[in-house]
Amino acid sequence: MKIAVCIKQVPGTSQVEIDPATGVLKRDGVESKMNPFDLYALETALRFKREYGAELTAFTMGPPQAQSVLREAFMMGVDHGVLLSDRKFGGADVLATSYTISQGIRAAGDFDLIICGRQTTDGDTAQVGAELAEFLGIPHVTHVCRIGRVTEKNMEADVDMPSCVYSIRIQFPCLVTVDKGIFEPRLPSYKLKLATQDREIKVITLADMPDQDPLHYGLNGSPTQVKRIFPPENANTHETWEGSGPELSERLFRFLEDRKFLQHLR
Repeated sequence: MKIAVCIKQVPGTSQVEIDPATGVLKRDGVESKMNPFDLYALETALRFKREYGAELTAFTMGPPQAQSVLREAFMMGVDHGVLLSDRKFGGADVLATSYTISQGIRAAGDFDLIICGRQTTDGDTAQVGAELAEFLGIPHVTHVCRIGRVTEKNMEADVDMPSCVYSIRIQFPCLVTVDKGIFEPRLPSYKLKLATQDREIKVITLADMPDQDPLHYGLNGSPTQVKRIFPPENANTHETWEGSGPELSERLFRFLEDRKFLQHLR
C-alpha cells in the first residue's frame, strides 16, 4: 500500500503582516511550524505503516524553507518527502492550491490512499482535501474520527458529523481528512533525525507537472481574490472591582444590563 500525506508549514504566530496588493500573508521571516491538524494525518498514516506495511510519502507546497516540515515528517517515520515549489505557485487560493497539489501527486506516482488534516490554521477553509479528491477523480470522505477494517480493496471508517457519527466503507484509491483526536500524534525521534538528515527531498516545479500551463497556478489560477484580510483586534482592557459579595453581584448585574446582555424583568 502506498500512502500520500499532505502537510503544510503555517505561521507560528498570529502576528503576521498582510500584503495589501495581493491580500495574502507575508510569510518571509515569520516563525513557522507544521500545521497542527496535519500531525493527526501523519499519525494515521504511520499507524497504516505499522499495521499494513504501507509506504509513506509526505507532500507539502511552499518556498524552499518548507522542507523543514518534511524533515520533521521524516523524524516521525515517513519514508519520502516531496516539495511542490515554484514562484508561479505563489498566491494561490484554496482551489489553485488543491489543483497544484493534485498535479504534484500525479507527477509523483499512484497512491492507494491520501490522508489530509481537517484544515489549516492559517486558512481554516477545510476545503483542500475535498477539492484535491475531485481533481484526482477519486472518492473521498471528510471528518474521519476512526479507522475500521482495512482490506486490499477498501477501508471502513467512522465519520463525525454535527448530529451523529456514521460508518462508511470507501474503495481504494481514495482520500480522507481526519479529525483532531483520531490518534495521539507522536513526537519526532532524535534517532530518526540523525538517520534521515541526508535523505533526499524531491522538488517538483511547474516544469515537472502534467499540466504546465502557468495560468492554472498561483494567483493566475485563483478564481477568488481576497478583498480584505486583517488580524483580530486585541481587547486587553480590564478593570478590577472591590466590595462585598452582594455589592459585586449587583454591580455585575448592572454592568451586563447596561450593555444589553440582560433584561431586567420588572
